[in-house]
Amino acid sequence: MPDDRPCCTWHDEDQSGGIAASAIGDLGQGMATQLAKHSAKLRPAVHADLTVLGNFGALLLELHHELDAKRFIEPTTNTPARYAGFLKSQLSRTDTILLVAEDNGAVLGYVYAAHEGYDYMALRGPAGVVHDLFVDPARRRQGVGRLLLEAAIERLRAMGSDRFVLSTAYLNEAARNLFTTMGFRPTMVEMTREATADGK
Repeated sequence: MPDDRPCCTWHDEDQSGGIAASAIGDLGQGMATQLAKHSAKLRPAVHADLTVLGNFGALLLELHHELDAKRFIEPTTNTPARYAGFLKSQLSRTDTILLVAEDNGAVLGYVYAAHEGYDYMALRGPAGVVHDLFVDPARRRQGVGRLLLEAAIERLRAMGSDRFVLSTAYLNEAARNLFTTMGFRPTMVEMTREATADGK
């Protein structure tokens, strides 16, 4: 995994098959109703999306860096290509989900998640882990992030997940509010200090 791959926020070959192609599946009646009321359409990510998703990854990194420049690494000119390369490697995996929201041919955002087993470092059992959720800043507050997250949760549930976890920057109140309204509760809190005596 590239060392500048962003974490979840509010975070190839032309493989239209694999998990990406099955990521939407049957969204369920409730989700289908919401999609019908929304201009954005969800679909699996494909090779042609990678450049846009790489740019989104750089924006995701920049957002975190602006919140806490000491904790989060700064994006570089190589970040879009490196992140696109990472997502390219995920398209063929059978335990991952990579969906994009699209409106009139424009990609509005994406969600990247995986069905994972025991993680003793995180002190948790098997779970559906949402690694990235990002929406184009120009299209936020329109329900796109919620649509993407609900679709990811439904697909993770179909994979066998009965618990869903994600992380977000502590200062990202908009993301924390969204996740709270969708039933997520705070569990772990990461704390950071610097090596200097005063921790600054």
